[in-house]
Amino acid sequence: MPAESDEALWHPSPNFGDRRQNGSVRLVVLHYTAMESAAAALERLCDPSFEVSAHYLIGNDGQLWQLVPEAKRAWHAGAGQWGEITDVNSYSIGIELDNLGHAPFAEPLMQRLIEILRVLLARYALPPEAVIGHSDMAPVRKRDPGRAFPWARLAEQGLSVWPETPQPLAPDETRFAEAAFDFGYPVAPVDHLLEAIRQRFRPKASGPLSSDDMGVMVDLARRFPVDRGSQNA
Repeated sequence: MPAESDEALWHPSPNFGDRRQNGSVRLVVLHYTAMESAAAALERLCDPSFEVSAHYLIGNDGQLWQLVPEAKRAWHAGAGQWGEITDVNSYSIGIELDNLGHAPFAEPLMQRLIEILRVLLARYALPPEAVIGHSDMAPVRKRDPGRAFPWARLAEQGLSVWPETPQPLAPDETRFAEAAFDFGYPVAPVDHLLEAIRQRFRPKASGPLSSDDMGVMVDLARRFPVDRGSQNA
C-alpha cells in the first residue's frame, strides 16, 4: 500500500494487528530509537522476532518511513497508561526518532517531525496535549524521548503543551501526584512521576521534589486536565 504521507517511504513491518475495541486515534507517542542508526532501527522494527514496530520512523537526515498503516495497531507503547487509556497501542500513532537518547535531535529530523505532527493533529482533530512521550505513559520503565528532546519547541508550534510561568508552591508529594494524575499520568511512585515530568518539562532539574516542580505540575493540571470519562480503556 502507499504511504499515508506524501513524504514517507513505505517500508512495511509485519509487527502490527487490529486496533482493539475499535480504538480510534487519541494520542501520538514519541520515542527515541536508542540505536546506532536509522537503518538499524528500521531493521529491528521490521523483524518479526522482536515484536516491536511503530507507524513512523524519522531519520537524522529527515527521511520519513511509514512501517504500519495508521488504521492498524503498531506495537510501540507496551504496558502503560495515559488518562483512562490503558491499551495505548490501540489509541495512538507511534513515531520513532533516530536518536541515541542523550544527544541533541538533528534539525532535519525535527523539521520532519513538526511536519508530520501538523498532519496528524489535523487529520484526527487532536489537541496539542495529545502529543506525549513514551516516558509519560510508562514513567516507571521508560525514559524516551529523553531530556535532550526539545518539547518547548513543539509547544511553540502548537504541537505540544508547556507550562506558563508557574508559581512555585510548597513541595507536597500527595498534591504533586494528584496533579500529575489530573494531567494524565498513571498512578506511580512519586520518584518515577518526578523523573518523567523533569524529562519533559524541567530537563536540567535534579534532587528532591521542589517548589518549581510543584508549580509546573499544578499549572499543567489546571490548564490541561485529561478527560477520564470520554475514552475507552
